[in-house]
Amino acid sequence: MDTQGKPWDAAAADRAVAVLKAVADPSRYRLLWALSGQELPVSALAELLGAHVAATSQHLAKLRAAGLVVSRREGTRIYYRAADVRGLLDEAALVARASAAEETGTAAEVAAPEQTVAAPATRARAVRRRPATGH
Repeated sequence: MDTQGKPWDAAAADRAVAVLKAVADPSRYRLLWALSGQELPVSALAELLGAHVAATSQHLAKLRAAGLVVSRREGTRIYYRAADVRGLLDEAALVARASAAEETGTAAEVAAPEQTVAAPATRARAVRRRPATGH
């Protein structure tokens, strides 16, 4: 059992890791941000990334395999939209902001792409570490 009294769910952990791996690429993260607000065709997404359509399609395939985007075909075009990922993206931005603040020793704000998310005071505070004492 874990510290909260719930049994460990290995299958759920594997699924969560697959989602995190899918988002762990800057291009895929940017695609999710773009798609969390609108549906777009692959050509527009490739232009947004400044990448070839084939490379963008590869990224989208990984996001689709992780269940993070869905697609629909209209004639010869395929349109993509994000599944319910806004919470995941917001949490990642909060953690990044807190990590940057801890690294710099300030309450530095790290804006998420195209949006700033207000962090709760408890998360924005940097953790102060005691100096090493040689013991």
